[in-house]
Amino acid sequence: MPLFAVTCRDKPGALQIRLDTREAHLEYLKNSDIVFMAGALLEEGEMRGSLVVLDTEDMASAQAWVDGDPYGHAGLFQSVEIREWKKVIG
Repeated sequence: MPLFAVTCRDKPGALQIRLDTREAHLEYLKNSDIVFMAGALLEEGEMRGSLVVLDTEDMASAQAWVDGDPYGHAGLFQSVEIREWKKVIG
């Protein structure tokens, strides 16, 4: 199956939204069968975004996963980009 990189940038000043929603987001990640890897993007040591790599059939499935993310429902993100990604090393 193809891989899709989901890059999310938080809205400025939205750290509290991230912290308040983090447990629900982590449960969503753990309960998903398409998350290949995931982690926070950092700026100056503070979480300010997310990178999630999804192992799924197509862009529509990746978008459906993004649409269900509790972070998105909470209004955390300033931007979300989904791109097909090719693993080369690792």
